[in-house]
Amino acid sequence: MANIEVYTKATCPYCHRAKALLARKNVRYQELPIDGDADKREEMIIRSGRNTVPQIFIDGQHVGGCDDLHALDARGGLDPLLK
Repeated sequence: MANIEVYTKATCPYCHRAKALLARKNVRYQELPIDGDADKREEMIIRSGRNTVPQIFIDGQHVGGCDDLHALDARGGLDPLLK
């Protein structure tokens, strides 16, 4: 089973969309909320090179944000990473 990490904010609609896709895939993921957590936000920026949420990592590999995750799924590339 893949190790999935998702940096999120509670009020972010893109975060909810990304988590919904992962839920439909029946995979567990670790949610890393950055709301009010400057250290966690900085960690996300360093790891991803981006300052928007969500930022998604699968087995340590940066997948990107919500649109990136959905595009990867549409190309058939997400399921192999989730195994």
